[in-house]
Amino acid sequence: MLGSRVLSSVRQGLSRGLSRNVRGQTSGEGRKVDIAGIYPPVTTPFTATAEVDYGKLEENLRKLGTFPFRGFVVQGSNGEFPFLSSSERLEVVSCVRQAMPKDKLLLAGSGCESTQATVEMTVSMAQVGADAAMVVTPCYYRGRMNSAALIHHYTKVADLSPIPVVLYTVPANTGLDLPVDTVVTLSQHPNIIGIKDSGGDVTRIGLMIHKTRKQDFQVLAGSAGFLLASYAMGGVGGICALANVLGAQVCQLERLCLTGQWEDAQELQHRLLEPNTAVTRRFGIPGLKKTMDWFGYYGGPCRAPLQELSPDEEEVLRKDFTNNGWL
Repeated sequence: MLGSRVLSSVRQGLSRGLSRNVRGQTSGEGRKVDIAGIYPPVTTPFTATAEVDYGKLEENLRKLGTFPFRGFVVQGSNGEFPFLSSSERLEVVSCVRQAMPKDKLLLAGSGCESTQATVEMTVSMAQVGADAAMVVTPCYYRGRMNSAALIHHYTKVADLSPIPVVLYTVPANTGLDLPVDTVVTLSQHPNIIGIKDSGGDVTRIGLMIHKTRKQDFQVLAGSAGFLLASYAMGGVGGICALANVLGAQVCQLERLCLTGQWEDAQELQHRLLEPNTAVTRRFGIPGLKKTMDWFGYYGGPCRAPLQELSPDEEEVLRKDFTNNGWL
């Protein structure tokens, strides 16, 4: 079975990886990766009995692979990673690696609450094929997650990771943001290559870009709702939930920004605002999965305790897409 094969490989790789790091070969093993571009944060399909549906995952990837994405983000917030076991998280990443086009990058969410668990998961993600690790802020004890704690956490993970690390801040889910000065300090680490910022504060994004401009550090917008603004500030791409259903349009917005066609980019950005808000802040993953069903992908159910949309919510969601000409 895929699961046993993956776990066996992970155990062997984890042992090798940690032994290498103990000998002091730490961040030097990482490699610089250019992460500029658009990524859909891939959802995790479930069966009616709440098991991961790997067949549907592969079908979705085949369809998403036809768009000019830079790569895929797996086991981010849209992948419902808090609801998956450690073995499931690794199996999903392994499945995606095998199914996705070889020229695409795979960014795998490896964040856990403890530093030790995050290190182990990051090494494991590298063993199953991740090109870079996306590490969300630990947040359960958020009252003690000051700059010193966060710098220590990310530095230790980056020191011991065999692949580059991308910081991930998503305050809507964690109630915690990475302070700009903390990001600036971490940007100096040779194995920390960028950040996905999902907060939507354009001033903050601009400050991070401005203060890290002397480092080899890249900033990705965490949502399609402020993608144009992020590009205007000097951002290099986006990890956008909306790209799971409007992949061509999000990539088109990227092209318009990169070629300086700002009026056309503004018009397209405006048409994406309501649909994007609907599948992120308003209805979240249940809304995204319902929209995927409408657009020919497999969305399917979420894992409990997330519930499907009510009929009234579904009608509002549909209007957000039809009113902007997408359905």
